[in-house]
Amino acid sequence: MSGFRPARSDQGDRSVVRRLARSFGLLIGLVAFTGVAALTGALLQHSALDDLTHRVVPTQEANLRLRGELADSSRRMDAYLLTGDPAQLAAFLGSRNDFQGPLAEAFTHAPAGARPYLSAQERPIQDYLRITDQVQTAVPGSPGAAALAAAAQVPYDAFEATNAEMDGRLTHEADELSARADLILWSTGAATCALLVLATVLTLIAVLHTVRAITRPLAGIRTVLGRLAQGDHGARAPDHGPAEIRAVAHAVNMLADENDRLRRLDAERDRLAAAARQAGIGIRSGLDLDQILDEAVRGLGEALRADHVLVLLAGDDGGADVPVVRAWNTDRGILPSEEVLRLPPAPAEIIREHYAQDTSWSVDDIRPYLASGAALPGAPGSFGTVGPPPEVRAALTATGVVALLVSPFGSGTEAMGAVILCRCRPGDVWLPMEVEAVESIGAGLGRAVRQSRTYRQETELVDRLKALDKAKNDFLSTVSHELRTPLTSIVGYVELLANDSGPLSDGQRHMVEVVDRNSARLRNLIEDLLTISRIESGAFTSERLPVDLRQLVNSSVEAIRPAAMAVPVTLSQLPAEDDLVVLGDVHQLDRVLMNLLTNAVKFTPPGGLVTVSTSRGDGEAVLTVGDTGIGIPEKDQKDLFHRFFRASNATELAIPGTGLGLAIVRSIVTNHEGRLEIHSAEGEGTTVIAHLPLLPDTPG
Repeated sequence: MSGFRPARSDQGDRSVVRRLARSFGLLIGLVAFTGVAALTGALLQHSALDDLTHRVVPTQEANLRLRGELADSSRRMDAYLLTGDPAQLAAFLGSRNDFQGPLAEAFTHAPAGARPYLSAQERPIQDYLRITDQVQTAVPGSPGAAALAAAAQVPYDAFEATNAEMDGRLTHEADELSARADLILWSTGAATCALLVLATVLTLIAVLHTVRAITRPLAGIRTVLGRLAQGDHGARAPDHGPAEIRAVAHAVNMLADENDRLRRLDAERDRLAAAARQAGIGIRSGLDLDQILDEAVRGLGEALRADHVLVLLAGDDGGADVPVVRAWNTDRGILPSEEVLRLPPAPAEIIREHYAQDTSWSVDDIRPYLASGAALPGAPGSFGTVGPPPEVRAALTATGVVALLVSPFGSGTEAMGAVILCRCRPGDVWLPMEVEAVESIGAGLGRAVRQSRTYRQETELVDRLKALDKAKNDFLSTVSHELRTPLTSIVGYVELLANDSGPLSDGQRHMVEVVDRNSARLRNLIEDLLTISRIESGAFTSERLPVDLRQLVNSSVEAIRPAAMAVPVTLSQLPAEDDLVVLGDVHQLDRVLMNLLTNAVKFTPPGGLVTVSTSRGDGEAVLTVGDTGIGIPEKDQKDLFHRFFRASNATELAIPGTGLGLAIVRSIVTNHEGRLEIHSAEGEGTTVIAHLPLLPDTPG
């Protein structure tokens, strides 16, 4: 990738303004010179024409009038001297001085070269006038008159000769002035045209050169912009051409360099984000605290290019110091615990204060502060007021730390510890995005530590609960066995009293029946306790044999009928289908029926109805026991199968029971690969439906 090169000072690098200024300056100079040349020619032509029209021509005209006046005067004089006509004399005398006007006018307009001729004409005119003064005394037609005429002819001829010479001179000068004016006009026009053509050519050359000097670099810049737009990030604009174009190229190159910088920052930010995610995944992947800390220091060190990473973690006892629990460096990885224990701890109040500030602290070169023992600017607690203690300074100096970053972590308002990252390379400063990545990983570390501690506490609690539950189950099993032994003796002696002890009175028989009935209740309770104990201990098994469900229902109904009649409750058995054979444990299935029937009779008020039915459906035997009893409140139905749970209305009505019956029923049905349904509404009764799979060869 090439950067922007400094501007050159050769002519090709002149600015567009200077180029245009030179081009237009040359054009303006040529136009001005052309104008000056045209104006000079016009002035010269005007001067020549002015001399011609205001000097030569008027002088010519005055000279012609002068000659005409003298010619008229001479003709009148001769006519008088020959004829003696007084009219001719009067005309002569009246016009003999008329030449003064044309002569004065000729002197007024005459150019310098004509004035000697005018002066030369004036002398013969004076001689002529002096001779003609004698005309009035001469006798017309006499010899004297002829002599006078002859004498006057001499100066007149001299005048005409001078006048003709002057007229020739003026005619020649007029021709020269006309020729000069024509020459000036032609020369001025030719020069003007030549200068205009030259100006046009030079202007075109300057324009073409300027356009080429602008368009070529602009084309290069356009090409570079196209390459940049297509992803060629190394493209840079060429550094040549006018200053303005080079300024544009410089701006394009600066933008490209800035885009490269931002792209590198984005790539680094993406790398840090990916590393933070990966470290977070590693931290969250387990619940073991040691594994979490190992993943944290390793992920921080590799993601942040740190030379050393430390994790300080407060204990559950809330001690005064927060020790270093993990250390990692680039050369050795995770350090042994014996080395970690030698690292100095941090005061707990500094960790808490730092966590309360909710921000990280960093310094790009800590060496001067370590050497002087001065306070660290902006550091939390006493580190920022009096500086770190000597053992901390010694540890940092020994590891060659240059740049230091400290980020606290915790959960909620509880400060748990801090992560410390060290770099030993001068100039390798902490970037804001790196601080953000450390804070992100630290936040995940705080949550993971909290989760690990919670998991550990829950595991310890579960272990204690399991131990307690095992002790309870052992107690129930032991007590049940211990109760069953004396109960067997009681039942045996009750049977002896009823059958073999001779005749009993009505009162004695009633007492024996009460003892027998309560013994049966106690025996059922003990059996329930033993069954639930075997279920929870995993020792509950079933002996699977073909069982005729219809016969089992008949015997169970007959067994429960005396209890139903005692309430009294109507016990109705719907006709059962034949051949409902299931594979099961007859004693456990009988227990299911007895528990369901006992509950139905127990929770049905006097005058109520208990219905039992069996049917077939979809390869299953369906056993249904329904009653019109007190029903089960909706809020209690979700807990019906929990052991020792009793519905709230049964408790309020003080109906006896242990809350084990339905739990045992569901366990037995489930153990027989069946399923159980309960439909109930408070005050409307309860229906329990058990689905048990039929034997595959049972006809359907």
